[in-house]
Amino acid sequence: MLEPFEDPNIPQKPRKHRLLANLRASFLTGLVVIAPIGLTIYLIWTVVGWIDGFVLPLVPARFNPEQYIGINLRGVGVIFFLFFTIAVGWIAKGIIGRSLLNAAEELVGQMPVVRSIYNGLKQIAETVFAQQDTSFDKACMIEYPRKGSWALGFISTPARGEINRRAPCDDDLLSIFVPTTPNPTSGFLLYIPRRDVIELDMSVEDAAKLVISAGLVYPQDRGAAPAPDDGALVKMHDTAAAAAKRG
Repeated sequence: MLEPFEDPNIPQKPRKHRLLANLRASFLTGLVVIAPIGLTIYLIWTVVGWIDGFVLPLVPARFNPEQYIGINLRGVGVIFFLFFTIAVGWIAKGIIGRSLLNAAEELVGQMPVVRSIYNGLKQIAETVFAQQDTSFDKACMIEYPRKGSWALGFISTPARGEINRRAPCDDDLLSIFVPTTPNPTSGFLLYIPRRDVIELDMSVEDAAKLVISAGLVYPQDRGAAPAPDDGALVKMHDTAAAAAKRG
């Protein structure tokens, strides 16, 4: 007796081969689900461990819970770091804290090499953390590094001061950060005329994913109809199963 939905005129693969194909499809589907979750947990666990390894040696032994319970609790260093950072920020906002900070900056300003490093890091920190305006709020495309070759970049701010004044261009310049793949924290700072910059609809987060994945992970096109999310894993399993049967 034939199984339902099987055409007797089409030769059927042995049941063993179909079972292996289904197992392989299930394995691939599970791998797609588990891999992002596992990598995310691993990265968070690694970063927390790195902070603990840096902070806990600076904490007095009597405040370390490991001395009392005998277990190394991961994340304790992160908690100490958060409380310490909040306390420093609270003190720095007061009159005494501002006076101490100004005195320390004057002392650092008298050290030639240390002064340059400190001022550069301070300017970066203020730009990233204290600036109210959003940075990198637009993804864009520019012709780089040659004509006809396009690169993905992030619009920072309009060029100001001497750079905008001395540039031989009749249009406003934009500061464009072109990240490297797969590490988007490094890259190139370019000043491009506004007319040569193509702004994209995709978010900065989606553009960063595209850079990190080396062009493998494309965001959903906002101009296209959104794909339904219901039953996505079921469809993924069916597709993998069909591919395995064809193979």
